[in-house]
Amino acid sequence: MGVFGLTTRRSNGLHKVMQSQWRNLSSSKTINGDDSILPVLIVGAGPVGLTLSALLTKLGVKCAVLEKSGSFSKHPQAHFINNRSMEVFRKLDGLAEEIQRSQPPVDFWRKFIYCTSVTGSILGSVDHMQPQDYDRVVSPVSVAHFSQYKLTRLLLKHLESLGFHGQCGEGLESLSGSKILMGHECISINTTANSVNVTASFLKEGKYMKKDIQCGILVGTDGAGSTVRRLVGINMRGERNLQNLVSVHFLSQKLGQYLMNERPGMLFFIFNTDAIGVLVAHDLEQGEFVLQMPYYPPQQKFEDFSSEMCERLIYKLVGRNLADMDVIDIKPWVMHAEVVEKYLSCNSRVILAGDAAHRFPPAGGFGMNTGIQDVHNLAWKLASVVKGIAPTSILSTYEMERMPIANFNTALSLENFRAAMAVPAALGLDPTTANTVHQVINNTVGSILPSKVQKSILDGLFAIGRAQLSDFILNKNNPLGSSRLAEVRRIFEEGKSLQLQFPAEDLGFRYLHGAVVPDSDRMEDAPNAPTGRRRDYVPSSDPGSRLPHMSIRALSKPHSEEMVSTLDLVSGDKVEFLLIIAPVESSYHLAQAAFKVAQDFNASMKVCVMWPDGTVDAVARSKTALAPWDNYIDVVEVRQSATLKSWWDLCQMTYRGAILVRPDEHIAWRVKSRVVSDFTSEMKKVFSTALGFDSIYQ
Repeated sequence: MGVFGLTTRRSNGLHKVMQSQWRNLSSSKTINGDDSILPVLIVGAGPVGLTLSALLTKLGVKCAVLEKSGSFSKHPQAHFINNRSMEVFRKLDGLAEEIQRSQPPVDFWRKFIYCTSVTGSILGSVDHMQPQDYDRVVSPVSVAHFSQYKLTRLLLKHLESLGFHGQCGEGLESLSGSKILMGHECISINTTANSVNVTASFLKEGKYMKKDIQCGILVGTDGAGSTVRRLVGINMRGERNLQNLVSVHFLSQKLGQYLMNERPGMLFFIFNTDAIGVLVAHDLEQGEFVLQMPYYPPQQKFEDFSSEMCERLIYKLVGRNLADMDVIDIKPWVMHAEVVEKYLSCNSRVILAGDAAHRFPPAGGFGMNTGIQDVHNLAWKLASVVKGIAPTSILSTYEMERMPIANFNTALSLENFRAAMAVPAALGLDPTTANTVHQVINNTVGSILPSKVQKSILDGLFAIGRAQLSDFILNKNNPLGSSRLAEVRRIFEEGKSLQLQFPAEDLGFRYLHGAVVPDSDRMEDAPNAPTGRRRDYVPSSDPGSRLPHMSIRALSKPHSEEMVSTLDLVSGDKVEFLLIIAPVESSYHLAQAAFKVAQDFNASMKVCVMWPDGTVDAVARSKTALAPWDNYIDVVEVRQSATLKSWWDLCQMTYRGAILVRPDEHIAWRVKSRVVSDFTSEMKKVFSTALGFDSIYQ
């Protein structure tokens, strides 16, 4: 009696606090009408910002996007979409399926090829697709190779279907949501007791104009050079200026056709006496490529990389002339490995996500993917605050959960970067030596000799280094060259070269602290240190883990062969928790208590009753056991192979356990073998933690 009374009073008190917090955050008149204060403003219309706007819109939250560029870039940039990001895109009404239909055939991009030129000798190749990558046992969707600008187009198309439209400065009187404001740069951010005031600058009739926008929450997804991050004074920590590179975007259908026929691949690592670079084959059918080359300022200047110079370098790396080559764009960029010191500012009213919050080396493709998963974590929490389901304190769990993932992925990306250097080092081209030589020149003769002389010295030293790749040295009849080629083969055989897929990190990342209830009977294990090698994903139901995938079928359609994933049980259209139970009496009682507690918390919850493989008809039992609640579904496991585990075995639990899943498909709570006797008290504790109420009283 005392426990129930205390919990009830606490729940009521928390709701009063929560309602007061939201009123202070964005005023009572902002939630879903023609309001003067926009609930959420997103700065940056890259894939991360557009994904967040789509997720929020589906959850019923009004938002708008500011983008400082007047048009969307066609530079391919990121191109690998990992399993978890593809699972997020499955929530956006067929976006994942459209990506898979639109991407190049897998056989055109499954390999990394190491060679002396694109048309020359092959030093080795690595096939990054394994049989289990196709069978969809661990995920309902496969990875994809799809250029960032093409992904942006599909996201814009999806947003248009949700009622979004682009707009420039002309005629902009109010901002009620569902707009992407192109050519609008955020130039100042000020917070008040009730809102965030943003000033945007835009060009109108040749003159720069200003527009003030009020919002409840501002999310900065504006990239590695984030203006939002700078304006609120958030610093980054980590390793800066790892490498300066030039990115050359060019087209050549002849090169694409040659590679499709002779040696298809995604990445070509090219080493010869004239030049060194990495060629990214974005689309062989369209003949679209990006060449990445290191350069060393100030001796080498970006301005030196004219279209003509880049064409000459491409010829040297390809090994033949390309009559149809068309250089589209040339961009410099700097590789960093940094994470912000904090994700939230201004009392959680300003939030960072994506490259604005973390900058990784591109090796492993974790940059854009980590950003997409950032906003998947954030979207349901923002919606919970805007809709009055959770207090603003739930937003602190975004930083608690995502910052450790960013730190881990930074370390993993650095390991991948070092793995990418293994092959050139084995060939006698240790990249650290090149950087050391560059530093010595800068620190010694750099302040004495004219810049042209410095450049000549640097170019001469690099030419001597590249001489290690001559046919005279690099052949099996030369003892030195033979031993180097043997070392390269060993690197490939032992899986020590750069990898494409990281299933354990992609699907197996876990939130140890935040909106999760840890198991009471075990110590939390820190994640294994990154190795840079592929490790298989092992399904887990540990709190904070992504819900394991299994094929299931709805018992309400006994004659249907349609199968879905357990991940599909989680709604993408509303903030709704999912409780998975087995059809046993104690679990039905738990579900009854959970329904009531969720209602008290103003939260939606659905129950999934998981029946064993072979069950034909058992709907009546759940209907009776769960009455009067009707938000439930009976499903049956579909085990397509005798070697596949049952659901509860897959989760390393017994059928008397239960799992509560958050709206982002991560597990908030579970009990492995038996449901606690005090159902109501346990569920109040669980929902209080999952919705961020606990931190109010801490």
